[in-house]
Amino acid sequence: MSSIIGMTWKEMLRKRVLLLTLIMTAVFLTGFWYVARTIGMEFMDKHMEPGSIEYTLAEFRNGSIILSLGFFFGTFVIAFLSIFSSLSVVAGEAEQGVLQALLPRPIARWKWYLGRWIGYVSLGIVYSAILFALLLYITDIYSGIPRDFLVLLKAFGILAWIVPLLVSVSMLGSCYFPAFGNGVFMIMLYAVGWIGGIIDKMSAIFSDEAQQSLQLVQGIASMLMPTDMLQRRMLSELFYMKEFNGIIREMDLGPFGIGIPPSNTFLLYCALYTVIGLALGIRAFHKKDL
Repeated sequence: MSSIIGMTWKEMLRKRVLLLTLIMTAVFLTGFWYVARTIGMEFMDKHMEPGSIEYTLAEFRNGSIILSLGFFFGTFVIAFLSIFSSLSVVAGEAEQGVLQALLPRPIARWKWYLGRWIGYVSLGIVYSAILFALLLYITDIYSGIPRDFLVLLKAFGILAWIVPLLVSVSMLGSCYFPAFGNGVFMIMLYAVGWIGGIIDKMSAIFSDEAQQSLQLVQGIASMLMPTDMLQRRMLSELFYMKEFNGIIREMDLGPFGIGIPPSNTFLLYCALYTVIGLALGIRAFHKKDL
């Protein structure tokens, strides 16, 4: 299985999707740096005394806005790498005859599939860690960020879970759809989860009856693709630390507010979602006629 993982890494380093992701990242970080600098200079009141409670809260509020904006778009880049790296792993290699050359050798199908999965997931998590660190570093230059290592580690763990979740569904789809069809399917499915998050943030401006209908739609969308909910829980863990409880919630974070973060039960659902997607993919690949 280790050879399959290594082969996946080498393949990803050669693929244009990784190069395109790095280009997107460079452009995104350049724009994020400019936005962070602008927000940091605009909202920080220079008349506040450094070290005072007002100064600390203002700095933390600015950091919350900047990081919320950064992770809002950064999650798109992570999703792009996760989806487009694995969407043709079965259908594409079956069409090219690669699987016929590999699988007749003494390697079980599930080992090949799991090796591929680990390869894509590990690369995506490494990329997510680098992006996570860079967003925090740029924000820290112009504003404040959480300093608790356990808080940062927990937040990153939730953010990184987006990678195995998307890879599991993308590889499952590649067992049934060609590369183009699976790409369209994954983009639409990811968009469903993203729209569900937008609906949840907009529902507060409507009447109670309309809110119930919109929350039902948002709930269904989040169940179908829970990536947006994972992002919101990550931001909640990052900002709503115990010492700021009740204070940060009252702050106006603008259009990038978190709203009601998902519960621990929903995190368990995300874990089951990923495991079931992986298990169904292994089962479908085992039965697939190559």
